[in-house]
Amino acid sequence: MFGLLLALFCLAAFASPAAAQRFGAETFTLANGLQVVVLPKHGMPAVTQMVWYKTGAADDPRGKSGIAHFLEHLMFKGTKANPPGVFTSLISQTGGRDNAFTSQEVTVFHETVAKDRLDMVMRLEADRMTGLQISDEVLLPEREVILEERRMRIDNDPAALFREQLTANLFLNDSYRIPTIGWEHEMRGLNTEDALGAYRKWYAPNNAVLIVSGDVDAAQVRTLAEHIYGPLAARPIPERLRLDEPPHRAAIRLEMKHPRITQPSWRRAYIAPSYRAGATEHSYALQVLAEILGGGTESRLYQNLVLKQGLALAASADYAPSAMGLSSFGVYASAKPGVAMPDLEAAIDAELRRVIQQGVEPDEVKRAEARMQAAAIYANDSHSGPANIIGTALAIGQNLDDVAAWPDRIGAVTPADIEAAARAVLVERNSATGILLPEHTS
Repeated sequence: MFGLLLALFCLAAFASPAAAQRFGAETFTLANGLQVVVLPKHGMPAVTQMVWYKTGAADDPRGKSGIAHFLEHLMFKGTKANPPGVFTSLISQTGGRDNAFTSQEVTVFHETVAKDRLDMVMRLEADRMTGLQISDEVLLPEREVILEERRMRIDNDPAALFREQLTANLFLNDSYRIPTIGWEHEMRGLNTEDALGAYRKWYAPNNAVLIVSGDVDAAQVRTLAEHIYGPLAARPIPERLRLDEPPHRAAIRLEMKHPRITQPSWRRAYIAPSYRAGATEHSYALQVLAEILGGGTESRLYQNLVLKQGLALAASADYAPSAMGLSSFGVYASAKPGVAMPDLEAAIDAELRRVIQQGVEPDEVKRAEARMQAAAIYANDSHSGPANIIGTALAIGQNLDDVAAWPDRIGAVTPADIEAAARAVLVERNSATGILLPEHTS
């Protein structure tokens, strides 16, 4: 989901100079607690509205996995004012588009329309924020839809199944071990009471962030938001819980075979801090380390495993710190035909040891930081890029100054910071390693 950054905002229509310099963002909060961010981009006469609810799969009750994602689907099933099908039909008739997504931390609904249709999409979202109608008649057929989605995206994709198994074994206690879409046997039992319970628990203006990006200004958005969203009543919102991990005493190893796999692959994940949990002081250094190890064709893993040693077809590393709880630091490689998996793993382990024992070079740190800072600039080119960065941040309780400061904080990471982060995180007992192999049938 979105690797860069974060943001919450001020209680008045104010943007700090640093935040304004990066995105031109202006912010305010309605009396009912709805947080609003305006991102003026006047290149085309269009706007994107995003409503970010601070609830995701990690907030699902135990035994009810997938309810956050299921509720995302049900939000399109209508209200008294807008019966099923009307929401998307009204938007598509004007040439707009709408969609939604759920992650471990958020549920997000977004529409892109002509600038003169902002009033319309605001009314549609405000209506379903408090007026959703759910019954068995609409829920039961949609439950079959999410079950089919799981079959298509997870069960029919060996690599997705493999990642799901690895994550479930990496986290011993935290809800991140449970897939966002849910476990199939629990999805089959989700009912109308479960959906209404989640809706009443989390969907309220004081648990949401409204982001409007495009050919608008803050005064216009404030007037519309106060008129359309302002009358909605705030409600008590429970604390979002993220469970602590117990000490990990043993490294986990998995082997999965599947008849549809033709080329073996290797993956390892380490428990890692995030912006909000664990040894948070390592979060920026870990981002730079992921870029150095596996951030593209200039990375160590690609240069050494793919180009020089010829052991892998692909190699990468990943780390996303935007979480309320702990995160993970991952390393991946797919083996070149004829390469034995122990040889590939030994080569990867050698690269990881080299970082821990010998550190990183100042020049490669600066090159990695420059690539990351350039990517942050490119994110400004679309309506959704800055909105996604900011929304991801707001959902975990950080602020616009953190978002604006991200390039500088990345640029301030030193080789010593990276070495300290590597020693703290690349610890064998805190890892889960998996090998995905072909299954040969006679």
